[in-house]
Amino acid sequence: MYQTIKTIIEGHKFQNFIMGLIILNGITMGLETSKVFANEYYTFFEWFNFLVISIFVIEIVLRVYIHKKEFFKDAWSLFDFIIVAISLVPASAGFEIFRILRVLRLFRLITVVPQMRKIMAALFSVIPGIASIAALLTLFFYIFAIMATQLFGDKFPEWFGTLGESFYTLFQIMTLESWSMGIVRPIMEVYPLAWMFFVPFIFIATFVIVNLIIAIVVDAMNELHETKDNKILEEIHSVEEISKDEIKELREDIKELKALLTSNSKLIQKD
Repeated sequence: MYQTIKTIIEGHKFQNFIMGLIILNGITMGLETSKVFANEYYTFFEWFNFLVISIFVIEIVLRVYIHKKEFFKDAWSLFDFIIVAISLVPASAGFEIFRILRVLRLFRLITVVPQMRKIMAALFSVIPGIASIAALLTLFFYIFAIMATQLFGDKFPEWFGTLGESFYTLFQIMTLESWSMGIVRPIMEVYPLAWMFFVPFIFIATFVIVNLIIAIVVDAMNELHETKDNKILEEIHSVEEISKDEIKELREDIKELKALLTSNSKLIQKD
């Protein structure tokens, strides 16, 4: 019984079934946002959501039964467990937010698809590097926000009146959204040399620091592919070693067979 359940749960057909169920559930959740569909098919959506969460609960229970304590030591299994647990919280009596959080169950697609899981693992591995760059970017923003508040706060209080407003305005400028015609050029009408402040800021914040984050992520992806290639090479080498050993054994068997045939032919000639 145990082996049968393990074979079913870990089989590709069951994993594909769960994947298809998650995708289908995502489609129905999207349709629920339409008032027309929500009013007309409300009962169907409720029953389908109940069916989906029931299947997920059964799956989690069976996985706990199979893996036991090992289930709770695996990060991805715990992630699935938490997502399903959130879906079980009743969406009433002050827990209405959990009805919205049901959409988080779509993240289970990451745990079902191995390639997505590898990409997420690679992204998690670069968090320390991204955190360091984020700290540097925050310091850079803080310094420029103080300067901008002192330089432009009196004439343009709606953009640089307080430190918080300066932070938000500088963030908008970093994204290059209406930075020239919307912000910088009006400031330059009052402060003609304001470009000497904003151009270096954009160059450092947008083209240097942000691209450092992209470089770290790309490097992580390259490491992922290199690791995969190394595993493939190791498998090829192991197969080659096995083949060499088998060929060597086969040659020894052939030598023994030749020796046996030679001895038999000599005995026949003597007779």
